[in-house]
Amino acid sequence: MKPKLLLLCVIAWLCWSCNDQCKETRVVRRFTNVTYSLMELRTQVKAESPRALEQPGKMYVKGKYLYVNEIKKGIHIIDNGNPASPQFVTFINVPGNGDIAVRDNILYADSYSDLVSIDIIDPTAPKEVGRVKNVFKTGTFDGGGWGLNESIGAISDQNVEWVEETVTVNCEDNISPTSWWDGWFFADRASFSSASSASPQSSGSTSGQGGSMARFALDRNFLYAVGQSQMHLFKIDKPSQPVDFKTIDLGWGIETIFPYDNKLFIGSSTGMFIYDNIDPAEPKRLSMFQHGRACDPVVVHEGVAYVTLRTGTACGGGQNQLDLVDVSNPAAPQLIKSYQMENPHGLSVNFPTLFLCEGEHGLKVFDVSERFSVDKNQLAHFKNMHAYDVISLGKTLLLIGEDGFYQYDASNPKDLKLLGKIPVGKAI
Repeated sequence: MKPKLLLLCVIAWLCWSCNDQCKETRVVRRFTNVTYSLMELRTQVKAESPRALEQPGKMYVKGKYLYVNEIKKGIHIIDNGNPASPQFVTFINVPGNGDIAVRDNILYADSYSDLVSIDIIDPTAPKEVGRVKNVFKTGTFDGGGWGLNESIGAISDQNVEWVEETVTVNCEDNISPTSWWDGWFFADRASFSSASSASPQSSGSTSGQGGSMARFALDRNFLYAVGQSQMHLFKIDKPSQPVDFKTIDLGWGIETIFPYDNKLFIGSSTGMFIYDNIDPAEPKRLSMFQHGRACDPVVVHEGVAYVTLRTGTACGGGQNQLDLVDVSNPAAPQLIKSYQMENPHGLSVNFPTLFLCEGEHGLKVFDVSERFSVDKNQLAHFKNMHAYDVISLGKTLLLIGEDGFYQYDASNPKDLKLLGKIPVGKAI
């Protein structure tokens, strides 16, 4: 038996050595587990000196001020009164922050498991004025998951580091032995996000506007926050003191929320949910428009929902497309047409113009007045930026990506004029 076993080992070694082995360098994510004390985290929300953008996330605009999330770290307050020369005012340290919404002079932000309200009447000296504890149980940041451990008062988190590594692969198959599952499960960027509200607001109150990658939404006396499987309703009739009002189960893979015309349009990794929101305290599910697995932000204008589907390790699936969906009957949404894209992210409508972010492929601009020929009515393609999310303010366009924040004069959508840029790493 021993000679036969030895012979088998030699044959196996010879077969393996027949395949050429190659070296390949890849950038991969490395996760480090870390535990934070809630008691300590809750002492750290405070105003600090302005700092440069490092890893920008969501943006939110109200009046002349711009609020930019620094993923997992806090919020930049920027005076945007002169778009050609925006000025950093303050940085609010908010550990575990991914999302922003503003009502009057109160800024709402997630801080891991907590919802924090911050008085920004003096943007140079913001201060915490309210907090709802332990309402968010889990979340993600850039692929790293975190969870709340209420029994010991702690957050179990994963720090994420991108590193280069050289691996050995089969030259013919080009299959890497690295972790194939790296990041496929997690949503990208952050676990919550800001949103604008097109629904009626409570009398005398004003809210800002955010992008389409939204997990926060304001509507009348309520703040809505969608997590991976639930929607939390916070009553904010006293803006500085939000109250945990209700939790609604939505199903798994929830990603974005967009309020429009007394409806809530909720994007998930498998489809778009539509909720009736005539009574803001009692959202009721009307329908679901189903698609294959993909990341799925949505915006709506006059009976048409514009939905982008994209692939990637965080999104799964094989779809990179723009869907136009007829939602004039919200109980029975119908596909109008699908258009192939490269890797679409956030989007914004200033009808008849649609601005669509294509990640590393830049920004595309379409005339969508003819719903069945959008692909033939591409007005422009700007390739000199990374485009993650976009907000149209009529004649002004705000855009954010991995390389920074851009502002454009959009009077002529075919020929956007750069007004100013805040690049990542720019010294204050």
